[in-house]
Amino acid sequence: MSGRTGRAVVLERFGTPPALREFPVPPAPAGGMVVGRLHGGICGTDLHLQQGHLPIPTPLVLGHEGYGTVLELGRDGGRDALGAPLAAGDAVMWASSIACGLCPPCRLHREPTLCENRRTYGVNRPLTGDAALSGSWADHIVLQPGTTVVRAAPGVSATAAMALACAGPTIVHALYERRPVRLGETVVVQGSGPVGLAAAAFAQLAGAARVVVVGGPGRRLAAAAAAGIGDVHLDIVGAADPEAVLAEARAAAGPDGADLVVECAGVPGAVAQGLTLPRRGGSYLVVGQYTDAGETALNPHQIVYRQLDVVGSWAFTGAHLVEYVRLLPALAARFDLESLVTLYPLDKHEEALADVSSGAVLKAVLSG
Repeated sequence: MSGRTGRAVVLERFGTPPALREFPVPPAPAGGMVVGRLHGGICGTDLHLQQGHLPIPTPLVLGHEGYGTVLELGRDGGRDALGAPLAAGDAVMWASSIACGLCPPCRLHREPTLCENRRTYGVNRPLTGDAALSGSWADHIVLQPGTTVVRAAPGVSATAAMALACAGPTIVHALYERRPVRLGETVVVQGSGPVGLAAAAFAQLAGAARVVVVGGPGRRLAAAAAAGIGDVHLDIVGAADPEAVLAEARAAAGPDGADLVVECAGVPGAVAQGLTLPRRGGSYLVVGQYTDAGETALNPHQIVYRQLDVVGSWAFTGAHLVEYVRLLPALAARFDLESLVTLYPLDKHEEALADVSSGAVLKAVLSG
């Protein structure tokens, strides 16, 4: 890759628009690879990062979810997570984080998502670190040794794969390990962004009898319905009376309420609302509060009176990405994933961020 340069979107400082910058593309590191022709998804978390809601180092290249083509393999970097050989020209996806394998969550608690030293592309790999091109909002990314890389799902387009690129494995962790969906259950999902739609889609694949999506704005819910995701779609964002929408959600879930409610809104106030939606003895799974958006008042009586199991789920590991890619053919066959995505060139990153912030698009993806 000697002499080649690449462009990347850099967060210089919190509260200011990122800037498009140019960097030299280094050789592939031993045990790693250089990937190009990138698709880099914009996640709701990225908006929070820009606003300084997580203590991350700056400047850094943003983008923690991606899809691209192998350009160069480093020494001993020629196989994916399943042991399949890789070569230049192969399409791949990769996990955003590398766990250390040494801290108590990794060694003792069997939960590497809670790794105390997790290195995450597009989040805590600054320009002063081991490689500048360490985020997917770019036309090249340097993947380091230890990255979980998986060959892209056959027959599934890059656009479809990127529809739930971060949300999908996040929900694999949440719904398959933290609180699984059981056959015939009724599920209410709070939030109609990518994480909420991933939760709804996976609940349907898992055999839920009915999935109710409570979110907004209305165009997002209409897009979800058109893609086949969810059975009932209720707009609480644009509602004059949110309590009436919550009552409608309870009724749609059945006379007793939902067996499982999955919070994917990322809005602190949604938690108090969500605790009123499960049936007595049901479960409340909190996924959306990934960054600290502030505190909220809630009534703990709802937890005790309903005898709820309240469970949190944080991020995902490489194994969850592997399961997402394995499930992509089934997801793409049942749901119109491509319709959820809007593509933007790298130099339109400000427009893409604005559209995500306003809810004008459901899933924005930068194409390098």
